[in-house]
Amino acid sequence: MTDAAPALPTITHAPRRRWPWLAVAAKLLAVPQAAFGVVVIAVIVFCALLAPWITPYDPQAMDFKRMMAGISADHLLGSDRMGRDTLSRLIVGTQTALIVSLGAVGIGVLVGAPLGLISVYFRGWTDDVVMRFMDALVVFPSLLVAVGLAAVMGSSIGTVILAIGIANVPWMARIVRSQGLAVREQDFIASAEAGGLSRLRIMARHILPNTVAPLIVQATLSMGYAVLTEAALGFIGVGVQPPTPTWGNMLQQAFPLLQQQPLLSIVPGVAIFLMVLAFNFVGDALRDVLDPRLKGVIH
Repeated sequence: MTDAAPALPTITHAPRRRWPWLAVAAKLLAVPQAAFGVVVIAVIVFCALLAPWITPYDPQAMDFKRMMAGISADHLLGSDRMGRDTLSRLIVGTQTALIVSLGAVGIGVLVGAPLGLISVYFRGWTDDVVMRFMDALVVFPSLLVAVGLAAVMGSSIGTVILAIGIANVPWMARIVRSQGLAVREQDFIASAEAGGLSRLRIMARHILPNTVAPLIVQATLSMGYAVLTEAALGFIGVGVQPPTPTWGNMLQQAFPLLQQQPLLSIVPGVAIFLMVLAFNFVGDALRDVLDPRLKGVIH
């Protein structure tokens, strides 16, 4: 009688997470500053999406009996020199702030990320040409680009998005390049090349996914910069033009009245401050959550 064969050990696999971003979101919300930022951004998105239904007045409606009125039951944040409700104009201004920030960062990512990938993979003279071109773009601030574009195309929301987007391209390209250079030297890239994968598939399937985390962080931080730049462009008169209410042109119109009615400057100023602060808080927390090694590296 022969002994029974020993039973083979059972191999158990760790359960694969189906929703890894839920873990990232939980870690993000565990950071108090990030939770504050998420709440502020959520409120702004809510206001932007529901602006036509939640504004107490038409933002263009003038009430000459209540010009430059202070806080009251009728006008919770007062009214401007034409009697227009400040709260209604502030809520409608969230739409421009979000559209500009999303559009400008979208241009930066869609143009900058492919340029960074090309620079990483081909290297040599291609890398030199792409990076020197990015260095040349950095020299021109978005304010100067916007003034030039406004002279050619006219002041509009499209001009503002394009100007800020162009300024974002070099930073996105640099982030992808810096992360991609480390990935490019890994063994799995050499294996993919030996396996006959095309350069395009290697860049799309292996290099780009390993640069997504820092790219998301930089994009979040850049959205705060885009909000601030849009407000600056509106303040100097080359951004979105009245009568469309934006936080920047609200500041511009309120500046001469700073001593008579400071509330008109405080309201949009606080809104800009909170939105920029929220994006910075979320971006800093994302940097630490997605890749702690990037702490203090991305600016």
